[in-house]
Amino acid sequence: MSAKFDRRHFIAAGASALAMPFIPRSALAQAGWPSRQIRMICSYPAGGQTDLLARAYGEFISKQVGKTVVVENKPGASGAIGTAEVARAEPDGHTVLCSISTTYIMNRVVMKTPGYDMDKDLTLVSVIPGAGLLLVANPRTGVKTLEDFVAFARKSGKVNFGTYSAGSAPHMTINELNKQYGLNIEPVHYRGEAPMWTGMLEGTLDAAMGSYTAAQSVLQSDRGTVFAVHSKKVEAIPAVKTLPEQGATSKFFTVSGFSGWAVPKATPQPVVDRLAELCVAANNDPKVKEVLATFVLEPAIGFKETNALYQRELPIWIESAKSLGLEPA
Repeated sequence: MSAKFDRRHFIAAGASALAMPFIPRSALAQAGWPSRQIRMICSYPAGGQTDLLARAYGEFISKQVGKTVVVENKPGASGAIGTAEVARAEPDGHTVLCSISTTYIMNRVVMKTPGYDMDKDLTLVSVIPGAGLLLVANPRTGVKTLEDFVAFARKSGKVNFGTYSAGSAPHMTINELNKQYGLNIEPVHYRGEAPMWTGMLEGTLDAAMGSYTAAQSVLQSDRGTVFAVHSKKVEAIPAVKTLPEQGATSKFFTVSGFSGWAVPKATPQPVVDRLAELCVAANNDPKVKEVLATFVLEPAIGFKETNALYQRELPIWIESAKSLGLEPA
């Protein structure tokens, strides 16, 4: 083959390439997604609710797209360590975060430098709205309703109320009840739900607040009485009314929190949409259904619904969190 022939073909090929229509990067990304293994980073420890959700949904997604979804646990700093890693990842849909509303919302209030900016660095894909959290009283208090609890707190002067961490939904609930009813409920912070419910079992707490599933050790041993649920009815105990149904007026009692998935901000929208569709489709998978039932959770919702929920709840969470007066660490 002569040098002239090579040069002619090179020029012709270049001209043809220039004549071809420009294909946007997002279209190229969509056409090839996923082109390799997907990393789903769970920002909480193995074995917990967030981890089990990541694995159940990840397994379903893997079957649908024909690529392995590997769940990697990167816990620490209220989910900030794993989240910061996803925020720095290539925005091509091959690195996905599974975390909770504490990570997506609260860290911006309680941390000076979480390592990521939720609104600039990440895009929410799909979330699972949170279940109603239970408010449980020690049987010796005689409390069966919110009205009973308020009366007990006023008579006692001080109430020891367990939370699973500072800045958590139970902590904010205590603060809002104190403001509305002029009470002196004192939060007792634990490192997680398990030790908090152990405190209830041991009788060292007047009350505590947490998930229906984690509270079973207390409820089944008759060491606690559910007198309210935070914002949503719990199907397993339909007779127990929510805080708003019992007269609590804070806007915080209208939010539910959530668990769900996010990707780096510049991820092409077609890839985001496909991921969201897969999360919603996974709701019908038997393994996913089992995990949702175990933790009394609602199904995952789509991209538009997810971001509408986020925008609706975000200012309420932030306002309630700031009213705690916590200094960012």
